[in-house]
Amino acid sequence: MKLAVSAYSYANSKISDVERIHRAAETGFEGIEFVELLEGREVTHEEKLAYVTTLRREAEACGLAIPAYAIGAKMYHGDREADQAEIERLKREVEVAAALGAPVMRHDIINTEVVGDRVVSFERMLPVIAENVRTVTEYAETLGVRTCSENHGRLIQDIDRMEKIYNTVGHDNYGLLLDIGNFACADVSSTAAVSRLAPYAVHVHVKDMKIIPFGEAYDDTVPQICITSRSANKLILCTLGEGDIPVAHCLEILKRAKPSYDGWISLEYEGKKDCLTEIPKSFALMKQYVG
Repeated sequence: MKLAVSAYSYANSKISDVERIHRAAETGFEGIEFVELLEGREVTHEEKLAYVTTLRREAEACGLAIPAYAIGAKMYHGDREADQAEIERLKREVEVAAALGAPVMRHDIINTEVVGDRVVSFERMLPVIAENVRTVTEYAETLGVRTCSENHGRLIQDIDRMEKIYNTVGHDNYGLLLDIGNFACADVSSTAAVSRLAPYAVHVHVKDMKIIPFGEAYDDTVPQICITSRSANKLILCTLGEGDIPVAHCLEILKRAKPSYDGWISLEYEGKKDCLTEIPKSFALMKQYVG
């Protein structure tokens, strides 16, 4: 297993993308992945490709690979024209991934059953989602990029739904990104999820959270980032090893899977503490966990 860090992990430091590359290399990571590059900035597609090419060269100069590029997406709009516009946008992002030299691009599926002013069930959405995802991955394959989707967005974080998406898309260029921590957002056992979905994994994220069951008191006077799970448990984002996510156990499951997973393990630090001190701590634990 090779260790990487998401550039997103450095968010609370406010350092530039180039500085994030240098920090990752100094810490000892073998790779750095990027998320939503130049998001919200008014740049042309050509300017974005030029920018990511610069980042790729910088990473190569520092001895780092770029194993993945991650973007948000909505693969169901209830409107064919809107779906097609999203597909075309994702194709341009595939081109960004290719320019980065990233062999994998993660895109989201959808976060909620609420579509416009309607509620649409996962099962009703699934055929359209699969068709749209398949169209994107077919294009990505022509550029040497493999696409995947993560257990990101509570609607699809259940084990069965992740597996259904994978099977319904039914394309060899498409796989799953397993975020070991995100399953807690849907109150799903990380070990159960990883043991079931490991054969389909093309990329893995690790993070940690303290899980506070509903109604249980916790110290809310300490500066921290707290989110709420689907069933109203509190999840406090923290440094690897300080929470309740069984990261070491899940990585062992991945090693023992058939076939065993021997790809990238990428850290996502989302806690409130200074990322420049907490990321190296997390990296040290990651090295222990992978052996």
